[in-house]
Amino acid sequence: MAKSALTGTRIRERRTSLGMKQADLARAAGISAAYLNLIEHNRRRVSDALVLRISRAMGVDPVALSEGADSALFDGLREAAAGFEAEGAGPFSAPDLERIEEFVGRFPGWAALLARSQARVTSLERLLEGYAERMAQDPFLATSLHEVLSAVTGLRSSAAILVETEDIEPEWQARFLATIQTESLRLSGAAEALVGYLDEMEDSETGLSSPQEQFEAWLEARDWHFPEIEAGERNLAGLIAGVPELASSAARALALAHLERVASDARALPLDLITRDLAELGADPGAIAQARAVAISVVLRRLASLPAGMAGLAPPGLVICDGSGTLTFRRSAPGFALPRFGAACPLWPLYEALAQPMHPIRTLVDVAGRVPQRFVTYAICETRAVGFDAPMLREATMLILPAPDEAASQPARAIGASCRICPLAQCPGRREPSIVALG
Repeated sequence: MAKSALTGTRIRERRTSLGMKQADLARAAGISAAYLNLIEHNRRRVSDALVLRISRAMGVDPVALSEGADSALFDGLREAAAGFEAEGAGPFSAPDLERIEEFVGRFPGWAALLARSQARVTSLERLLEGYAERMAQDPFLATSLHEVLSAVTGLRSSAAILVETEDIEPEWQARFLATIQTESLRLSGAAEALVGYLDEMEDSETGLSSPQEQFEAWLEARDWHFPEIEAGERNLAGLIAGVPELASSAARALALAHLERVASDARALPLDLITRDLAELGADPGAIAQARAVAISVVLRRLASLPAGMAGLAPPGLVICDGSGTLTFRRSAPGFALPRFGAACPLWPLYEALAQPMHPIRTLVDVAGRVPQRFVTYAICETRAVGFDAPMLREATMLILPAPDEAASQPARAIGASCRICPLAQCPGRREPSIVALG
């Protein structure tokens, strides 16, 4: 696929025309918003595999991104049809969809209006999902709202005393007035910070606000692969020295711990062996683990750290959680969204594995959405004892791969990203109402 130096610019223009936030596209394509921002400003090279993932996430032909093709009009109409059917308004038959070009040719104005309306609806839905997720989980918002409420309470109490007390001494009156002034300034500052943060949520394209996000942006920049380690590099600290994405000491600590695990996995299952196994056994973690006498979790992590496109392996996803269920590692697969804040979907096989240590679980899943996407997941939980009379620690790992064609007719488990933005109306594991339920 031919690509010019302006591929990033085309990606940005197409995303903007679709009304899609940078963070949403990055999550759907399995990369970080920070890395996508670098791509869109033509500051990072973009591989054929990544162009394909981004084009799928936006629902456009990859040629439109690599060579600059027509507008997203046809894709917008197809998305509108998918949404119309998902909401139960009636199915579109295949012949109807095949006549999109005829419709555009006969009624170009109406087609453009419908596509723009669909893009607007999609943009508003994603914006609402983002706000809802942050309002429910973002610790900064919770702290800011608490500050506002606390200041309002202080103002109200001081004002009530001044109003309701007739014979108040001048000294105490001055104190209460000073309190009102202090609380007013506090409220003003908290409200200003809150409004600024909300504006930043809508307007800013990217941000590396936490060590975990810095760590993930660095992994994206490396395409999740470290050829230096595969070649036997032992100076792991040198691989993170001066890296701009790792702006904090906490992020560098996360990166170093990850490199140590990558090096350990590479020693247990060298690149040449797993490449050979993929060619002979396919992407079957259980078969590879048995053939090489290594832990299944090692195979899962190795498959998620291979060079892009090796042995025809589709871009994988990988999530790891500790015993509390907190996600400690996140690599999104295209079409498999991962929550940025809070807990994930309780129906994920990851958590099923957490409850059944050392029991490998293979599950077909359908990720909910207007157009559900099917994946095959491999999950296992391992335990680790740190000493006598010490608690047993658990860590669950789940590899996410696109489902093979032969799995299209098999039953699958319906899952989402998190309850707050999951469109599944009837779900036995729902913790709270969804703001995007399809009905």
